[in-house]
Amino acid sequence: MILIKLGGSVITDKYAYRSFDAETVARLCREIAESDQGTVVVHGAGSFGHILAKRYALNSGLVDFGQVPAVAQVQYDVRELNSRIVRALMDVGLPAVGVPPGSCFVMDDGKLDVGEAEAVKRLYNIGVMPVTFGDVVMDRKRTFGICSGDQLMEVLAKMFKPKLSVFVSDVDGLYTANPKDDPGAELIPEVTPEVLKKISADSDVDDVTGGVIGKMESMLAMCSEGSECVMVNGKVPGRLKSVLMGEETVCTRARA
Repeated sequence: MILIKLGGSVITDKYAYRSFDAETVARLCREIAESDQGTVVVHGAGSFGHILAKRYALNSGLVDFGQVPAVAQVQYDVRELNSRIVRALMDVGLPAVGVPPGSCFVMDDGKLDVGEAEAVKRLYNIGVMPVTFGDVVMDRKRTFGICSGDQLMEVLAKMFKPKLSVFVSDVDGLYTANPKDDPGAELIPEVTPEVLKKISADSDVDDVTGGVIGKMESMLAMCSEGSECVMVNGKVPGRLKSVLMGEETVCTRARA
């Protein structure tokens, strides 16, 4: 079984509210289908979630009730994004079903609690692909908070014990510096906890769930569960399929 995270930076333009890259999403879904692997998909919220979530500080929990309309709007927006992803997967013959975290799970002081997630397991067991995503989730202590796609990846990795977890981003992997700003930045083909400590990077776009460093931390945590983790550039055609097929390609691999 393979666990795939489609990053918000790949499927949307994170600078433009509710933008959607239909062409890239369609291609990535074709690559998933052509790999013929059993998969569970997580996707980021991108511009359907991050812009309003940051503006109204939803990750801080309930500060004042002026945030409440934003909670509803973000949940509405990310469900629409999820529906578009599910439709694209179904269009290539994959039976996919959206699983909204805000309707299924809760958080406890920022930590995601999915319980037994029996419905998710049963969907996968009958051959239906669960597709879940970054969402606003009710929190027992903070009233609400942001459940990131990376949090979901960690939880699902513990649940399914995948042989491979793939983080699909808009960069080739982890660099020594931000490659969008620094032409001298070098790709790091393999990251360990020691390597990560030496890297300092600022996100090039507002992201309430952490940047590439946070994703690498998630990948290293998942590797400790016995799963290989890879970050690959989803903007380059064929790379996701190559990773899913076990072929060599440009990427960063995490090693615990």
